[in-house]
Amino acid sequence: MKSLADSASLGERVAAGDTRAVARAISKVEDGSKDAAQLIKDLFPLTGRGLVIGITGAPGAGKSTLVDKLALHYRGREERVGIVAVDPSSPFSGGAILGDRIRMQALGLDRGVFIRSMATRGNMGGLARATVDAVSILDAAGYAKLIVETVGVGQDEVEIVKAADVCVVVLVPGMGDDIQAIKAGIMEIGDIFVINKADREGVYATEKELEALLSLSSRENGWEPPIIKTIATESKGIVEFAAAVQAYRDFHFQTDLGSQRRRAIARWRILELLREKLVSQTLASDSASERLDRLAGEVATRQRDPYSAVEELISQKSVVSGQ
Repeated sequence: MKSLADSASLGERVAAGDTRAVARAISKVEDGSKDAAQLIKDLFPLTGRGLVIGITGAPGAGKSTLVDKLALHYRGREERVGIVAVDPSSPFSGGAILGDRIRMQALGLDRGVFIRSMATRGNMGGLARATVDAVSILDAAGYAKLIVETVGVGQDEVEIVKAADVCVVVLVPGMGDDIQAIKAGIMEIGDIFVINKADREGVYATEKELEALLSLSSRENGWEPPIIKTIATESKGIVEFAAAVQAYRDFHFQTDLGSQRRRAIARWRILELLREKLVSQTLASDSASERLDRLAGEVATRQRDPYSAVEELISQKSVVSGQ
């Protein structure tokens, strides 16, 4: 009962915009605390007010600087900004916001901005879930703009960005074949494409190649993803970038796209939680780890196929549940 009471108290402080409470709440969902689920249940009715902007792209594209300048733009309009930087590789790598706090000193001192870096820390799955829950906490705390920055363009990052209201893909001039390489996973999710470092040679060629790729597939909803050129280090193109984000948000309200997307995000979120819960329950018993090791050995030596191994684990779970 104590944990539930603490959770309720923490939820009230988060709803009041207490930054320390927000930090503690995010730590709870990131660490998988027992009362984290109850906390999100308490806060969920307060969510849905902020605009979630997912920003992804190859490392070195200048995403963090772009996020910095976009956040400063919103702060100039007196809007509170929450930033979650996702680093799937290591909690200590410099790719995410942790390594950019020096560059973000102005934001770090601004009480209207909350910055958090998140990493897997070796946890089994749950990165996407924890990130989306962290965004929900910031949303409930009254942050109007919620920016999720991912380090790369892998599957985990794409899944996380899918949970955003607007997805931004950041490219740099001279990527050439890189655009071809990432188009299968990224072109479909990008609502806005930003060519950052637009003062570099090759920006025109990159823009034309991107236009050609976008022309090959039309969107069912009729949205034509704009291509915005920026020089984030000089704050050039940031106003146009913010305008494109607003235009997409307005487009949401003019069509049924918004409700469809929210439904798709809700479905993805339920399935993400379901997978995590089922795996956790399946491996919860004392003998589950030994059984998993035995099955892994049998699959590795071709004595058994992985499908029947999974079926055995599920059937054992069903037997335990039936008891």
